[in-house]
Amino acid sequence: MISGRGWAMLAGAIVLGVAGRLLGIEELYALAAAGIGLVLACLVYVRMSRFSLDAVRELHPPRVYCGSASRVDLSVRNRSPRRSPVLSARDPFDGGRRWARFLLAPLAPGEVARAAYRLPTEDRGVFDLGPLALQLADPFGLASTSFRAAPPTKLTVYPRVDVVSALPLSHGNDPHAGADHPTALSWTGEDFYALREYQTGDDLRRVHWPTTAKLDTLMIRQDEMPWQGRATVVLDVRRDVHTRESLEVAVSAAASILTASWRRRSLVRLVDSEGFDSGFSEGHAHREAVLEHLAEVAFGRSRLLAPVLTTLRRSGNGGALAVVTTAAVEHADLEGIARLRSRFGHVTLVLLERSLLDGAGRDVPLPPVSAVVRVSREVPFAAAWSAAVAPARAGQRR
Repeated sequence: MISGRGWAMLAGAIVLGVAGRLLGIEELYALAAAGIGLVLACLVYVRMSRFSLDAVRELHPPRVYCGSASRVDLSVRNRSPRRSPVLSARDPFDGGRRWARFLLAPLAPGEVARAAYRLPTEDRGVFDLGPLALQLADPFGLASTSFRAAPPTKLTVYPRVDVVSALPLSHGNDPHAGADHPTALSWTGEDFYALREYQTGDDLRRVHWPTTAKLDTLMIRQDEMPWQGRATVVLDVRRDVHTRESLEVAVSAAASILTASWRRRSLVRLVDSEGFDSGFSEGHAHREAVLEHLAEVAFGRSRLLAPVLTTLRRSGNGGALAVVTTAAVEHADLEGIARLRSRFGHVTLVLLERSLLDGAGRDVPLPPVSAVVRVSREVPFAAAWSAAVAPARAGQRR
């Protein structure tokens, strides 16, 4: 393939040829012929060069939190029986907006070259990396050929997660939790609950032998199920209530709350104003799926929060709730959030103040909820959360 420099050389040669024709200067003909011949010679050089290389790209790790380090390790092996030429490697990132570029020195047969570089992780998102291309160019840079050496892969950058306390445990019975109340004895489900007769299929390791010997009947030890809280986070991503800065703060706050509740082994759930609902779960796969959704979330098209709040008032919801929105929210939405106290045992409102909205927000009346976390430029989310939620947890213990 002729490079840009090669096409410029051909254009110059044509101009020289035309000038030689018009002016009758034979030397210009010679220069034109030399230019065309040089381009053709470079094309033959890159086409006749034979090399065979294997490249492996490893991403460590492929999923990181915003601001954490992620490194690419490249290894290239020469599989040809001949020494490889000088090559250039190009690995595009984020759809080609940025590139990793470096030269690959000639490799002896069987020799392996290694290189490493770091990826930018300042912004959350799912970014494409690759495909890795190895390019051979002639010494004059007039022609080149390239081939794909490694397939594309993806880097997932999760939102920044602050270390905060989990949502307070909700009061009252939760029919979807493990047991009907939190136990102070154990979180692992090993508390003795009752004895019952053996049934086909029971684990014989659960046989209570002293009672079995006394009653002459196989008796099974039945333990209480572990109690699990449930934590729901509602993320308002409507374009009408956010700036770009406030959206990033809101997404980070939602990720922090969910991670804190997950670490306490609560069932966690993410709902956003666009209708996404992760459902309740506690496993690593569920948490990574939620964080990956948060990594990709953008401004929403929906203009209403009321449908989401109405869904949350239906039967089957319960536990603790956190709603993350901004000071641009409508008063009717705040009233809807307050009405959720009839369904959830604890309702926390995370309100991003006007300073994060470039002054576009307004002073809103605070609804009667369990806690209000007011986030601003002066008071970041982690500090505001600790100041507002810690008293609620203390009151719960009393």
